[in-house]
Amino acid sequence: MSDLRDQINSLSAAEKAELLDTLWESLEADSASLTDGQRVELDLRIARHEQNPSGVIAWQQVRAGLFKKP
Repeated sequence: MSDLRDQINSLSAAEKAELLDTLWESLEADSASLTDGQRVELDLRIARHEQNPSGVIAWQQVRAGLFKKP
């Protein structure tokens, strides 16, 4: 993985942007493989968030809770 990071770091800004576009397109293609149930669940979660965008927990808070020592 560090070799890949080195390769990415050696790219120009334009090349990094092109790589990012390519990666994003590949992720979009992967999302087409969702099951109907997964797609319904995602749509439900998006709708709930749109109805109450402030009803979220910040990632930092979630992460802190995950790594909290008992």
